[in-house]
Amino acid sequence: MARFLTALPVFNEVAHVEGVLDEVLRFTPDVLVVDDGSSDGTSELLAARVARRGDIRVVSHAVNAGYGAGLATAFRETLAGPWDGLVTIDCDGQHQPQLIPDFMAALTDAASDADIVSGSRYLRRFSGDSEPPVARRRINAEITAEVNERLGLELTDAFCGFKAYSRRALECLHVTETGYAMPLEAWVQAAAAGLTIVELPVPLVYLDLARSFGGALDDAATRLAYYRRVLDRAEAAVVAVGRDASA
Repeated sequence: MARFLTALPVFNEVAHVEGVLDEVLRFTPDVLVVDDGSSDGTSELLAARVARRGDIRVVSHAVNAGYGAGLATAFRETLAGPWDGLVTIDCDGQHQPQLIPDFMAALTDAASDADIVSGSRYLRRFSGDSEPPVARRRINAEITAEVNERLGLELTDAFCGFKAYSRRALECLHVTETGYAMPLEAWVQAAAAGLTIVELPVPLVYLDLARSFGGALDDAATRLAYYRRVLDRAEAAVVAVGRDASA
């Protein structure tokens, strides 16, 4: 039977982290928390949990390095261990831990031959779905369409953090983008490696409609330009690697 690690990148989630971890552990026993330099008491809470219950493992960044950096650490930790794959789930309460086994099953389904199973909040509607903030939905739609056009993919949600990766996929992904655009770099590399991508519908839940992306990225136009720069840079890097390999 395939063994999966489930990883949660965490930054300043003191209000949610205990409840989310309790739910995650109902559906999978092997849980890694990547604490990305939290400063709101999350780090102390996690340390106390490890000392008291020992039911999770924590890797901590000394300073806040970014969402992409947290996932890169999860990738490395998975490859350094005995795991056949990795499930990533956010810790802000937007994702449903009861779906973790569905992601694992979709990744190991021989019929799909999937390398990456990516959650999609827009593949179908669920009863009780939230209405996404207009700017976020517009940017997601624009960038998802652009990713599909550039890379020949058929995604409906380029940014959902609920995913499952095979070990083979992780070996092909060498992400360097530390911020929220890290998934875009991953899509470029996945397409270049010919990885098989399957989307799995997940409910659309927004608990914090005013969530900050940090500084200037809270401006929609600035955020859109940032995403496109990351796509350009990732594509250029893939071309450079191919050129070096053929030299």
